[in-house]
Amino acid sequence: MIQGGFASLGMYDYPHTSAANDTLWELARNHLGYGPGHLTRDKDAWDIWQSPDLVFSQTCGLPYRAKLHDKVQLVGTPDYGINGCPAGYYCSVIVVQNTSVLQNIHALNNMRIAYNDGLSQSGWAAPYAHMKTAGVAFKIGPCTGGHKASAQAVAIGKADFTAIDAVTWEMLQIDDRETAQQLRVIAKTAPTPALPFITSLRQDSDAIATAVEHAIAALPAVTRDALLLNGLVQLPSSAYLEIPIPPLP
Repeated sequence: MIQGGFASLGMYDYPHTSAANDTLWELARNHLGYGPGHLTRDKDAWDIWQSPDLVFSQTCGLPYRAKLHDKVQLVGTPDYGINGCPAGYYCSVIVVQNTSVLQNIHALNNMRIAYNDGLSQSGWAAPYAHMKTAGVAFKIGPCTGGHKASAQAVAIGKADFTAIDAVTWEMLQIDDRETAQQLRVIAKTAPTPALPFITSLRQDSDAIATAVEHAIAALPAVTRDALLLNGLVQLPSSAYLEIPIPPLP
């Protein structure tokens, strides 16, 4: 069992959640009894996820099923208590400008999407599947590199709509309220498993899951609320792997 290694929580690491993420890992590490003293924030996410020295991190559902599922172990899935979603699941909200005449998913026919990454479940796979099911064609707009940047792209008219996961959408109300207030939700995608916590194949995933459950339960209410965390759910890998992988944009 490695004593150092990497831990990261970069998926929802905003200015107002940074200290809360530090607290979550500190509590988990104290219960686990080993691991790095601090979260890594200066290293590429893919390097961390694929490192044999990974102790604890969070990835996205699409990277997990497309590239990581045979290289890492699932620790568990956070439950964010998303309205309309089962425990451990989330969805994306599809947003447009407040001033836009677009009112529903069918009005997005031939409109431009801003997306954060071609390997994003919430920013690409979820809206792709949603639009395909609805029979709505769309144009591929800018690849922004992040949900916040996608929201800003729509707000300033560089794209007609974007899809943002429901957790990020709630956090944007605090982190970038000015942009969020310029947008409105016109649709929600089908629920899919939320962003999983993972560890390397070298680790004891059950022990880490127990430590994370303990940490979440021990979080001060204000810290838990900042992270929108309700608890930890054990979903099988098949819950992720059964979702189709979309073509890259």
